[in-house]
Amino acid sequence: MVAVVALVLFGSKRIPELFKGIGQGIKEFKKASSDVSNEFNTATTEAPQQRPQAPAPAPLPAPTATVTQTPSATVPKS
Repeated sequence: MVAVVALVLFGSKRIPELFKGIGQGIKEFKKASSDVSNEFNTATTEAPQQRPQAPAPAPLPAPTATVTQTPSATVPKS
C-alpha cells in the first residue's frame, strides 16, 4: 500500500533517487554518531591533565572575645 502511494506521488523515476538520498543520510548519521562515540571514548580513557593546585587558604585567627555572664532572670512561681 505504501509503495503504491509513493509510486503515485513521486513517479517511477524519482523513487530510486529518493531512496538513494535516504541511504546517504543514514550513512552520514551512522558515521557522525560513531565519530562522537570514538571521541567520547578517547577523552575518557586518556590520562587527566595535571592542573596546578591552588594555594591553601591562610588559617583564621583564634577568637579573642571575652565572655561575660549575665544574671539569670528569676521567674516567680505561681
